[in-house]
Amino acid sequence: MKNKKIIIWLLLIILIIIGIIYFLINNKTKKLKIGNNTSSQEIVNYILNINSYEAVVEVNVKSNKNENKYKIKQVYNGNENNWHEVLEPLNIAGVKIIKEGTSLKLENTNLNLISILENYEYISDNIIDLSSFIDDYKNGENSEWKEKDNKILMKTSNNDKNKKSKTLYINKQNGLPEKMEIRDNNKKTAVYILYNEVNVNS
Repeated sequence: MKNKKIIIWLLLIILIIIGIIYFLINNKTKKLKIGNNTSSQEIVNYILNINSYEAVVEVNVKSNKNENKYKIKQVYNGNENNWHEVLEPLNIAGVKIIKEGTSLKLENTNLNLISILENYEYISDNIIDLSSFIDDYKNGENSEWKEKDNKILMKTSNNDKNKKSKTLYINKQNGLPEKMEIRDNNKKTAVYILYNEVNVNS
């Protein structure tokens, strides 16, 4: 009888230890504290496992005809409650682009939203999302990263000519994105994003 109790207790302890190890392994990246001893690979893994963040970004969109600048607040929470709000320029400030699954909703009763979609390329597209970059990096055949000038450069690349290449610049000291460049098929910078404020929740 005593032997059976000992075996049961040992099994319970082993299961608890396995559970703790599993939890620590799966949450290692999320709980990474960036410091002097953090490797570049750990920072890259940290970025690739972000699933919730808030950011205020400056977006510069270039085309053959003109150049437009925007200030946008981004909120991303996995598959729900994801949105952009245009802060500047003032003529479209307050426009909210809400993503719910595969659907896209625009909010602002004071403006002609169809006109906004036609005239403001990329702003209603998720190409400027950090989450979009992460997906492209994970799914790209030739995605890579390197170190340069105390920054980590993560680059997406795809054999599909219709896909734009993106380069994310990460501050190696704090592990946060600083800027992203999106290049068109002619290798010209189409979109330049500067991360003024980034708050990674997990």
